[in-house]
Amino acid sequence: MPERILIVRLRQIGDVAFTTPAIAALRRRYPDAHLAYLVEPAAAPVVDGNPHLDDVIVAPKRKGLGGLIADIALGRRLRREHYDLAIDFHGGPRASLLTLLSGAPRRIGYDIVARRWMYTEIVDRPRELRRRHSVENQWDLLKTLDIARPTPSANPLEMVVDRAAADRVRSRLTAAGVTAAEEIAVVHVSASSPFRRWPLGSFIETVAALAAKQGRRIIVTSGPSEREAVLRILGEARGRLPDSSRHRVLDFGDLSLAELRALLDQSAVYIGGDSGPLHLAAATRVPIVAIFGPTPSERSAPWRDPALPTALIEVDGLPCRPCDQRVCEPGDFRCLTRIDAAERLLDLRAAAVSHPRSNVS
Repeated sequence: MPERILIVRLRQIGDVAFTTPAIAALRRRYPDAHLAYLVEPAAAPVVDGNPHLDDVIVAPKRKGLGGLIADIALGRRLRREHYDLAIDFHGGPRASLLTLLSGAPRRIGYDIVARRWMYTEIVDRPRELRRRHSVENQWDLLKTLDIARPTPSANPLEMVVDRAAADRVRSRLTAAGVTAAEEIAVVHVSASSPFRRWPLGSFIETVAALAAKQGRRIIVTSGPSEREAVLRILGEARGRLPDSSRHRVLDFGDLSLAELRALLDQSAVYIGGDSGPLHLAAATRVPIVAIFGPTPSERSAPWRDPALPTALIEVDGLPCRPCDQRVCEPGDFRCLTRIDAAERLLDLRAAAVSHPRSNVS
């Protein structure tokens, strides 16, 4: 029975969110164990304050020789913690090295060429699992721990609301003149990769259509790298509205992950592509409209209770989908460009409540 467990999951926000059901399952299986989580800074807010964790260890990402030296020092720190069990949910070179350096006598990881020797227990990760949800794929690492298979209703995603962040969000809403009687629609722009980028014109059309309804405010959010795209969406969407309606489209600037999580609790609907914030929304009860391009929804749909309103918008029947997101074979990103904004997403809340799944042919 392990007394000290180290969970390792580096890199992306969504991938870290996908491990939160496993965190809760490990706590139920080992109620008295010390659970620690090793994460990189960008995704650390996802697990900060998690009630099932005893410790969150943030591993700054550095390059070159300095980064290697820092990781060796971090490994020494981990070794001093005397973990009995380390579970590497990532499998990348850095994650596997830190798992090894932890010195845990029991180390569980994926069967990856050149790194399998770093683990004491190896779990297959065949490509045919591609259309299975990432939460289920990661759960394979727990199969030797006598933990039952997950379901979205029994094992939801979790992200605790930070009180200070919630206070800041409330203050910003008040400053923007948003009243309790108004619905808030959060539209998240993910435009850093053409393989995940819903056309900006579709965002513009959707934001303008949503803002045409009285009693609704639209908040357009993004990561730092998409700020220029957001400014264009804001400007052109407002330009399609009469002067009396332009105030309904709000620019909140940069929001931290903690602030975005708090904002979602105040919102009537969330719309966004397959990116980390989509999975923060999945940890709430907000109705979701999720847009999928090359990645099939079976793998990364919002993992949440099926009773919660969720609409999945994607193009079915394309022989090139899913793809490796390196080269678009048709050249026109048709998995995204064939998703029309106005027809499908004019009333996002109605779409999420009435149509739990929508396919675009």
